[in-house]
Amino acid sequence: MASLVLLLILLAPTLSLPVAHCNDNVGFHLKLTHIDAGRSYTKVQLVNRAIARSKARVAALQAVAAVAPVDPITAARILVRASQGEYLVDLAIGTPPVNYTAIMDTGSDLIWTQCAPCLLCADQPTPYFQPAESATYRLLPCSSARCSALTYPACFKRVCVYQYYYGDSASSAGVLANETFTFGAANSTRVTVPNVSFGCGNINAGELANSSGMVGFGRGPLSLVSQLGPSRFSYCLTSYLTPTPSRLYFGEFANLNSTNTSSGSPVQSTPFVVNPALPSMYFLSLKGISLGSQRLRIDPLVFSINDDGSGGVIIDSGTTITYLQQDAYETLRSALVSAIPLPAKNDTDIGLDTCFPWPPPPNVTVTVPDLVFHFDQANMTMPPENYMLIASTTGFLCLAMAPSGVGTIIGNYQQQNLHVLYDIANSLLSFVPAPCNII
Repeated sequence: MASLVLLLILLAPTLSLPVAHCNDNVGFHLKLTHIDAGRSYTKVQLVNRAIARSKARVAALQAVAAVAPVDPITAARILVRASQGEYLVDLAIGTPPVNYTAIMDTGSDLIWTQCAPCLLCADQPTPYFQPAESATYRLLPCSSARCSALTYPACFKRVCVYQYYYGDSASSAGVLANETFTFGAANSTRVTVPNVSFGCGNINAGELANSSGMVGFGRGPLSLVSQLGPSRFSYCLTSYLTPTPSRLYFGEFANLNSTNTSSGSPVQSTPFVVNPALPSMYFLSLKGISLGSQRLRIDPLVFSINDDGSGGVIIDSGTTITYLQQDAYETLRSALVSAIPLPAKNDTDIGLDTCFPWPPPPNVTVTVPDLVFHFDQANMTMPPENYMLIASTTGFLCLAMAPSGVGTIIGNYQQQNLHVLYDIANSLLSFVPAPCNII
C-alpha cells in the first residue's frame, strides 16, 4: 500500500525517451574519496572496518552467482545488497545542478539517489533530490529500453518503477527517470550530460556510508559507463592508509600512455571474460600465481567459471582485500610461511590468519618477496605493501587476503598505486604501476 501511495504522489504527465550519450572525445576526471576518509578512525579501525565490509560484500557477490542461473530476480536483489563500495565520487544532478556524493561501484549498474517526497529514507549528508525543482527531470515510460534493462522492472500508469532489496533491513524503491548530470570540479573540465537514466528512490532503508546514493560502473546497460558512451574509464588508487584522494578518469582522460611511472614498467593488458550468469561484472582469466621467483603449484581450473556461473575471478573496486579461492589461498599461505623465517600467527583482531610478528628480531633478516598474478597475456606484480599489512596494535604483518569457498575477487588493496584502465570497447583491462598520489 505504501508503494502505491508513493507512486500516486510521484506520477506526473511528463515522460521522457531520449538517452544520454557522450563520445570518446569527451572526458573528465573526478576525485575518489575513501568512505572512511576524514572520520577520525585509527589505522587499526580503518583496517577492521574495511575487512568487515569486504566480508559482507564477498558473501553477497558469491550468493548472486549461486542463484543467478535459476533465479535472476533473487540475484538482482542480492547484488544490490553487495553494492556498498569503498570510494565516493562527487557529481551534480538536475537543472540547476545540485551537488551530491555517491558510491562508485564497478560491481553494479544502477545509478540512484534518494528523492523527495521521501516516505522512508536513510541518513545522508545532503538534502534529498527535489525532482519538482529541476527543469530537466523526466519520468521514464514502461515501454523504454532503459526500463526493460532492469532485472525486475515494474509499471504503474505507464511509468517505470524499480524495487531493489539490500537484505532484511535495506532496500530502495522508486521511479526510473531521465535527468541532466554534471561531472567535474568547478576548477577543471566540467561535462554536462542530459538524459541520464537513474533511480529516484522514495522508499529507502539501510546504510549509505556517508553518501547520497550509488553510481554503477558495471558492464550492464544502466551503468554510467554504458549510458554515457565513452568506451573506457580508469582509476588510480592511492596507498590505502594515506589521506591523499584517489582519481577516476573518464573518456579521453582515461589513458595510460601518459601515466608517470618511476618503475619504467610497460602497460600490460588482459582480456575480460564474460560470465553469462553475471554479465555486468568484470571477470578476468587468472592462470596462476608466483611468490618471488617461485611459480606456485595451483591448478588453473580453480580460477575457472563453473557451468552454473559460480567461481571465476572478478576485479572489484568495492572489496578491500582479495579473496582467493580456497585451494589457491592455502597454497599461497604455505609458500609465504616457508618464505618468511618467522612463526606464523593468526591475528584474531581482524580475522586474517596468515600473520607474522613484526618487526623481526635484530638477528633475523626477512625479505618479503613480490607477489605476481599471472593473467592471460599479462602479469600483475604486487610489491609487499600491496599484499601485506600491519594489522593491529600487536604489530603483526599479515597477508591482506582471505580464503573464499567459491571464486576469487581481487580487491582494491591489491590495486594500490596501479593505474587501471577498463577498456570496454575492446574488452580489455590494462594496468601500469604509477605514483597515484601525484598523477
